[in-house]
Amino acid sequence: MKRSGSADLPLHHGYVPLWLAERMGKLGNAVIENIIMDYGQDEVLRRLSDPFWFQSLGAVMGMDWHSSGITTSVMGALKRTVNPRSRELGIYICGGKGKASKRTPEELMNVCNATGLNGNYLIKCSKLSAKIDNTAIQDGFQLYMHNFIVNDNGKWAVVQQGMSDLSSTARRYHWHSDQLTSFVDDPHTSIYGKNNGYILNMADKLASNSRAGIMTIAAEQPDKMLKEIRKLVMPDHHDVRAKDIDLKRLGSVLWLAHETQPKDFEELILLQGLGPRTLQSLALVSEVIHGTPSRFKDPARFSFAHGGKDGHPFPVPLKVYDETIGTLQTAIHKAKLGNAEKMEAIKRLTNIAQAAEQGFTSNDNFDQVVEKERSESWMYGGRTVFGKAKPPVQHQLKLF
Repeated sequence: MKRSGSADLPLHHGYVPLWLAERMGKLGNAVIENIIMDYGQDEVLRRLSDPFWFQSLGAVMGMDWHSSGITTSVMGALKRTVNPRSRELGIYICGGKGKASKRTPEELMNVCNATGLNGNYLIKCSKLSAKIDNTAIQDGFQLYMHNFIVNDNGKWAVVQQGMSDLSSTARRYHWHSDQLTSFVDDPHTSIYGKNNGYILNMADKLASNSRAGIMTIAAEQPDKMLKEIRKLVMPDHHDVRAKDIDLKRLGSVLWLAHETQPKDFEELILLQGLGPRTLQSLALVSEVIHGTPSRFKDPARFSFAHGGKDGHPFPVPLKVYDETIGTLQTAIHKAKLGNAEKMEAIKRLTNIAQAAEQGFTSNDNFDQVVEKERSESWMYGGRTVFGKAKPPVQHQLKLF
């Protein structure tokens, strides 16, 4: 079994307002359905097991780009909207946060009774993945959330999260069933986090003699640490900064959306009528659906689709968010009826933005871009947990 990666996130308290939670569910459902239609059920599990892609999905949904809340809110949104369509989509999401995590075995057995999958085996996988990260790997993080995602093929992924009161951080663990060999002999491809001293890792192959002899290795220093394959450690600062983003990639998206009208691209003719701000969001959502793994090294970039609920990098533009969701839903509906042109046009947004990167030179106007988004936020129905965005003072004066 390969544990595909982990992510360290600052602990953020607060809540996801209803106006955002509903939209996260709709957008997440459209993204998952689009991936299934283009790449299949197994690809959904691979994406969810990638900590960088998962963080990018949370950012494009309008959550705080680096907080611990991304994990629970994204998985909660997906469970609410994907599970009612599980028989159609072939994806089943079990578990959740707190008490909901304890219901994972029962939910899994219900899924298996309906699909014919091996319930006892999948429940065992769920329990073992949690035990490995909570007990065999004693890194100071106590699990409080566990989601087990399985598809019609019996393949599965795990997204679970632990909390450390000592460091005031959360750590998210990702698992993927693609290469099942052993849970107790080097099952991880990566364990990564801030160095808080030695940890006890009874799942390391170097601990085989200790396991056999029921001995402790807590005081022993491993000769060889686990390889860093998928590492993601988010910074403490809440605001989005230029150093958090690949400015060349962001710049090409802004150029595509704001400097050149869609009518100049034959490939985008079916997207005419969309405003430049919606095109910007749609281009970033398109990349979450169609981008390759190397495109998600800077998850903060995807917050430039729909901002963040706390106002970083700017308030969530509800009008843009709704138009993005509507465009995706329409494209999916038409594709089911045999007309996939609009869906293909959305896919080509990613290709055009990537092609533009080749000749694009990033500049130092990042702060101006953020300020422009904030000053115009009220025009797009901008909103945060603190309230609705208001026009700049000078504009308010003109209104009177």
